[in-house]
Amino acid sequence: MILREYFEAREHDFLRPCAAFSDCSRGRDREEEKCDIRTDYQRDRDRIIHCKSFRRLKHKTQVFLAPLGDHYRTRLTHTLEVAQIARSIARALRLNEDLTEAIALGHDLGHTPFGHAGERALSKFASRPFHHNEQSVRVVEKLEKNGEGLNLTWEVRDGILNHKTSGKPATLEGDCVRISDKIAYVNHDIDDGIRAGILKEEALPKACTQVLGNSTRERINSLIHAIVTASLDSDSIVIPDAEQQALFELRRFMFEDLYTNPLAKSEEVKAEQLIGLLYESYMDHVDRLPEEYRNYIENGEDKETVVCDYIAGMTDNFAVERAKKLFIPIAWQG
Repeated sequence: MILREYFEAREHDFLRPCAAFSDCSRGRDREEEKCDIRTDYQRDRDRIIHCKSFRRLKHKTQVFLAPLGDHYRTRLTHTLEVAQIARSIARALRLNEDLTEAIALGHDLGHTPFGHAGERALSKFASRPFHHNEQSVRVVEKLEKNGEGLNLTWEVRDGILNHKTSGKPATLEGDCVRISDKIAYVNHDIDDGIRAGILKEEALPKACTQVLGNSTRERINSLIHAIVTASLDSDSIVIPDAEQQALFELRRFMFEDLYTNPLAKSEEVKAEQLIGLLYESYMDHVDRLPEEYRNYIENGEDKETVVCDYIAGMTDNFAVERAKKLFIPIAWQG
């Protein structure tokens, strides 16, 4: 038997009927020969891990811009934490862990440099709102592999598109990622805020810590256990009311005390201005774009979309270096 077929058959023996089975996928936009070893969702996970956009996440901001400490989260470590939490839930509920992991690893591929400050800046300067979940889909469908895209399955792309709070993924695996994203960023952002001296554990809302616990480990563990227990006999991912209210109250608290904290966000105005300068420069001088992006425009792609593609793909450091090259005079060395 081909190993892939063995793994597909094992899914039907082990996973719940409400899981997404690899051999029942709605498929890829472009048909291709099946792998003899891996299922389609395993291949998607591997393609994401090996793509350039995934590697760039290590130099993109999560909350703190260019932190000096080694232990602050980046967009890559956030992605890995989401994947870990989502896989724990999926495995316990006997859902498709490979699909869950692929969605989690790909959910932020389209995120801008400088975190949500970069997203806000592109929305401000472009003629239409910029949404990182939509950009993540564009990355895997169009931008990777020099315009070929990764040709991922429909279920993975659906989960990536719908990972935001308001999203409605078509699979339970996608919903695992949607919920795990919130669990991850709320709790690891608290941890980073405490490390930065901006937050204190004892300052967190008591109504939340009484339900979820008094440490990052306890809170994540409480949420995972609550979701698994409530969802075992359900065909949906269920967060019990008490835990859901505590999680969203923590999220509200973080928006008030960290995400908009002047000390943590003091450099974001500069970041937004820098993104604006880059945007206007490339819109006025398309010749400054790399050849690959100029080719997109020459082949009929909208100029504004391509400029946003290029800027969104930058790391924090690369965006700063581009700005220096474009706007800072270099001393004459004749």
